[in-house]
Amino acid sequence: MQFGVFTVSDITPDPHTGRVPDDTERVRNILAIAEHADEVGLDVFATGEHHNPPFVASSPTTMLGYLAARTKNIQLSTATTLITTNDPVRLAEEYAMLQVISDGRMDLMMGRGNTGPVYPWFGQDIRQGIPLAIENYALLRRLWTEDVVNWEGKFRTPLQGFTSTPRPLDGVPPFVWHGSIRSPEIAEQAAFYGDGFFHNNIFWPMSHTKQMVHFYRQRFEHYGHGQADQAIVGLGGQVFMRKNSQDAVNEFRPYFDVAPVYGHGPSLEEFADQTPLTVGSPQQVIDRYAAMRHEVGHYQRQLFLIDHAGLPLKTVFEQMDILAGEVVPVLRKEMESDRPAHVPSDPPSHAERVAAARAAGQVHEQQAAAADHWTGKTAEDDMDAADAVTR
Repeated sequence: MQFGVFTVSDITPDPHTGRVPDDTERVRNILAIAEHADEVGLDVFATGEHHNPPFVASSPTTMLGYLAARTKNIQLSTATTLITTNDPVRLAEEYAMLQVISDGRMDLMMGRGNTGPVYPWFGQDIRQGIPLAIENYALLRRLWTEDVVNWEGKFRTPLQGFTSTPRPLDGVPPFVWHGSIRSPEIAEQAAFYGDGFFHNNIFWPMSHTKQMVHFYRQRFEHYGHGQADQAIVGLGGQVFMRKNSQDAVNEFRPYFDVAPVYGHGPSLEEFADQTPLTVGSPQQVIDRYAAMRHEVGHYQRQLFLIDHAGLPLKTVFEQMDILAGEVVPVLRKEMESDRPAHVPSDPPSHAERVAAARAAGQVHEQQAAAADHWTGKTAEDDMDAADAVTR
């Protein structure tokens, strides 16, 4: 199972000093957080996409392309790629380029975002959010899977004989998650294509998360992609930890009270009771997150929001050290202890997807030969990876 961190890239004043980092400092701190996540052995770093203050992550592919060169093992992802307000042609080009640069060490999460004004800023109507998400993603898939595309739709100009470049790495597009908090239409879309579904449930009770994930799983099976429990699921989360739970509460409370993502609404205790936010000891985090599989079924990715609310960089590093050193090893063991053999432990890797595509005859021989040249893979490797996917 994959464990990692994601950022919403908020700029929030330090509640103790009132100091506000500027955009440059915040961006550089996010890059440092991603590199530290790689160094301590976490599996995933993901960034959101925002185009308004107090958030700075407006160009995920620029950030992740830089990190592809600076990191060694960590999977690079988006916590949201705005499928509604980005042109699908640019998405096809930019994320195929990122896929090539990172040698397949990336994926992306499609979402509609949570900022209403972004729609008119990019020439779209928020009332068309769901139709935009459906049409744009359908076009994006064609741009990745067809060498020459002729297309006409409702929301952009037609395409005639268009080829998106670069082509996807090894002829296989990146793995896609569809992120949604409250829209069953997006869960349906993920299920229809057999893609992953990420429920970023940081503001919602488990009862709602359970309902959304269950719906996605049933529709995944309905469309013939496998059994419901084999669907690829990810969850969001939030934690703040210290050895002593009361120390964690006392330290985190001032940050919680000023954080824009919480809206100055419920108290820390109320919010922690109703959402996955867990402020306490490492064991409390382990106990709470290990229990989530009993609600939503065995899942494949758990991401934690850990650098928000004005927390100092030093504190964020300390939190990642605790997460990687004390929490993830125990959680990983616990999550795998009763996972059925037919249920995937991880989302499919690029190598596994290439092998599966070759086995299905969906990759041209020229692309396969190029892939072998760079990776040194053999036919036996392909069969082993394809078997891993089917398991």
